[in-house]
Amino acid sequence: MKLSNIGLIIGREYSTRVKKKSFILLTVLTPVLMAALMFIPVLIALYSGEDKQVISFVDNTGLLEDCFESSGKTEYRFLPVETTRESLKNAFDTFDSSTLIYVSALDSAGNAEVTAYSREPLGMETKVAIENKISGALRDRKLQQLDIQNFDEIMDRVRSDVKIDAYTLTDGGEEKKDSVEIYMIIAYVLSFLIYMFVAVFGSMVMRGVIEEKTNRIVEVIVSSVSSFELMMGKLIGVALVALTQFAIWIILIGAVMFGLQGVISSKMADKVADVTTAVNETAVGVHPDMGNLGEISSIMDQLSQINFGQILLCFLIYFVLGYLLYAAMFAAVGSAVDNEADTNQLSLPITIPLMIGLFIMLHTFQHPSSQLSVWASLIPFTSPMVMLARIPFGVVPAWQLILSIVILIITFIAIAWASAKIYRVGILTYGKKATFKDLFKWMKYRD
Repeated sequence: MKLSNIGLIIGREYSTRVKKKSFILLTVLTPVLMAALMFIPVLIALYSGEDKQVISFVDNTGLLEDCFESSGKTEYRFLPVETTRESLKNAFDTFDSSTLIYVSALDSAGNAEVTAYSREPLGMETKVAIENKISGALRDRKLQQLDIQNFDEIMDRVRSDVKIDAYTLTDGGEEKKDSVEIYMIIAYVLSFLIYMFVAVFGSMVMRGVIEEKTNRIVEVIVSSVSSFELMMGKLIGVALVALTQFAIWIILIGAVMFGLQGVISSKMADKVADVTTAVNETAVGVHPDMGNLGEISSIMDQLSQINFGQILLCFLIYFVLGYLLYAAMFAAVGSAVDNEADTNQLSLPITIPLMIGLFIMLHTFQHPSSQLSVWASLIPFTSPMVMLARIPFGVVPAWQLILSIVILIITFIAIAWASAKIYRVGILTYGKKATFKDLFKWMKYRD
């Protein structure tokens, strides 16, 4: 085996693929779309308050005016009770409101009919919030009619708002605030990217082998280099293409996120100023918008505690090793067929472990320390996905991480040796649809 020959194959594979228009287009668009998916929900939440809605009530129960307090994005108005349902509907435009709600008088059971009129369908969030407040007002009235002494005091005492502050204790006894939701999101993104990259770039190797074999280019190449050098050069060349694309993605995503973060930070600063002014003017405890800002601030604090450097390093290690493992098998399959349509049967044993790893990954989100998750993170065919789903939770001991990587490396060496045996025969075999029996027979051939 000559390293110079492998270097030539690597250079050929790399330069050929990075110059393609599809590579350039995908490399540029993907980070923009990923950043958009991450920040669009935040931008929607921050800018949704720009459209103020006015909701007017005709309250024949006399119970609701104290239940609805206007906020920054919603203003509640109460019209005279003399306004009938028909006049409310017929003179909709004269009330200068986005939604008109008519609440009938209480019946004998203490219930009321509620009718809403609007030019556009009433939003689900707004509808549920109004229903809950009206239901709460009617429920409180019914409870008060029970003539319980000190009813308001009792209700204040029984109401509870419980929120769990979760902390993880380190071996040194220090506590670290954690968020399962954030860990799950990071774990899902990393694991799915591993699955997607391995499947995409592994299939790219297979298609490249089939194309060279179909065009008879491989016959010219193997006259100058060995089949093993050709296979390894192709695997490493495509791996460098993937790493180049990944590096560009990190830079572009970082730039886009930095720009969007500036916009979001500016918007948050404006909202904090508005909330502070509102609190000072109304002299009430906490403005309704303070809850959302507090949650965003809490999320930012928890993200700052995550070791993204370690996560990124583990991602690169498992991506490279997982790709090399599966790409070697895809290369063997590509060498054994004459066209891509014949790969379905032979590639099935390769795609099944990938799919199993994806399914176990979904289990790992809920149980990162279960026996299934631990064993699947050690088995080389599923470890790239499952281990990346465990790492963000901080529950992976160092010995498990090292053992998983060592097993993955040893398995790759064994698979690469077996695939090279198949590759050297398959790339020069034409006109016969290979079976699993043929693959095992090719592996036994001597040099």
